[in-house]
Formats: sequence, C-alpha cells, structure tokens
Amino acid sequence: MELWFTETHSPGVRFSMKVTREIVRHQSDYQSICILDTEEFGRVLIMDDYLMLTEKDEPFYHEMITHVGMAVNPAITDVLVIGAGDGGTIRELTRYPGIRHIDLVEIDEDVISLCKAYLPQTACKLDDPRVHLRVEDGVKFVRQCENRYQLIIVDSTDPFGPGEGLFTREFYGNCFNALTADGIMLNQHESTFYDEYSDEMTRVHRTISDLFPIAMVYQSHIPTYPSGHWLFGFASKGFHPIDDLKADTWNALKLKTHYYNTDLHRGAFALPNYVKEQLNI
Repeated sequence: MELWFTETHSPGVRFSMKVTREIVRHQSDYQSICILDTEEFGRVLIMDDYLMLTEKDEPFYHEMITHVGMAVNPAITDVLVIGAGDGGTIRELTRYPGIRHIDLVEIDEDVISLCKAYLPQTACKLDDPRVHLRVEDGVKFVRQCENRYQLIIVDSTDPFGPGEGLFTREFYGNCFNALTADGIMLNQHESTFYDEYSDEMTRVHRTISDLFPIAMVYQSHIPTYPSGHWLFGFASKGFHPIDDLKADTWNALKLKTHYYNTDLHRGAFALPNYVKEQLNI
C-alpha cells in the first residue's frame, strides 16, 4: 500500500508527495508536528498539516531569506531571528564570521528539539556559541527591544495559528524600533498566486511600507510551496537592496550556495506584473 502526504493549496488545488516512512508524529502545546521521509524530496517537516520544509528545496528558502540582507550589509554583527526553529536560517547566518550574536526566538520548544533530533541538515548549527535560544513569544520579545539589531529575520509560519501575531502592524512597528539606525528587516511574504493569501499579503506590504522608508518585495522559486512562486519582504531604514548591494564583498566570502548568487539577487526584485498589481507596487 502506498502512503502519500497531501496538502491543500487552494480549494481546487492539492499537492502530494509519496511517503516512504513516518519518522515522528507529535502534538506540542501549540501545533501538531510531523516528520516524514519522502521519495522525491527527502525528509520533510509538516506542522498542522502544512508543509514547512523539505530537504530538497529548503536551501532555496533559507538562502533567500538570509543572504539578501547580508549581501546588502556584510558588516552586520547582531541579528534577531523570530521563528525558524528548524534551524535553516541559523545555519546560513552562522556561515558569516563577522556575525557575533544571534538571538533566536521560537515559541515552540518542541520544534527545536525534534528538528535537532531528526533534521540535522537544517538544525546543525543551533548549538553554535553565537546563537542564543529563547523559547518565548516573538511578538512579546520584540516589544522589549530598542535599537539593538542590525538585521531582523521574521521566518514565520503562515498567518494563522502560532504565527498569526507576526503579521500585525504592532509587531512590524516593534521590529522597526528594535532595529538600529541602518537596520534591515527580512520577512517571508507568502504568495499572491492563490486568492487565499493575496489580500492578507497586500495588507502586510502596505503596513510595512507605511513604517519603513524602504520597503520592497522579492521572489524565489520554491517548488513545494503553494504555486512554487514565493515572496519575501525587504524593509530598511536606509539600505536599498539593489543600489547598496555589496556584490564584490559578498562574493569575496566564497560561500557555497545552492540557489542564491548576487546576479539572482538583483533579478529577484524584478517582479511579475500580477504581483505588482496585487501589492499596488
């Protein structure tokens, strides 16, 4: 008998992958967590029946939510990451020797422990001495911060359940206050391809644009996410993601990446018309 995992992308669209075995199924205080081995995408992480990552294409996501900011300001030393208990964003950040302090705020401790146990590809750097794990609500944590971080990465789940508070005006305003005078915020921005999220993402982009002097959206191809066309947000108090790109400095680091490069960086901000129209850009 064949076993398949199926995720609903819209009322009329479902995405399925063939499962070879179930590794763990767990109910935390916040959500259901399931880790599976699949035939095509390797090991996958699922929360509340939504696919969070696969071993095959997670570098596409984690590289784009990390290196875009670091290539604009390679001198960043202090970083806040909200969410990201799987460790993929942390893995990419720890590749920069100049970063000296990373606060990782994850509300669900079970995500961290299960990923460390069963997803070493992403969780391999969670024990780096520069990483300070804080098991608490990121919305509450960032309220207490002011002028502290040069980079904030909001690596949230979808805009409902445990991640719902990470899509509010109050939260983004507190992120603005937590950033230094030249600070950058990167956030996962979902997709506007299906109607389910398009209105919410329009609202989020408008909110961030009202708060930050520079607020832009960029894109990535992530095959297992709804539609395969995923968006990220770049917001800054001063740095422009293209005009201030330090391509030569970043390339001199000689970081080996699966997806990101500085040519792609520039192109990622060239958005399709349907996205620009939806977000009123």
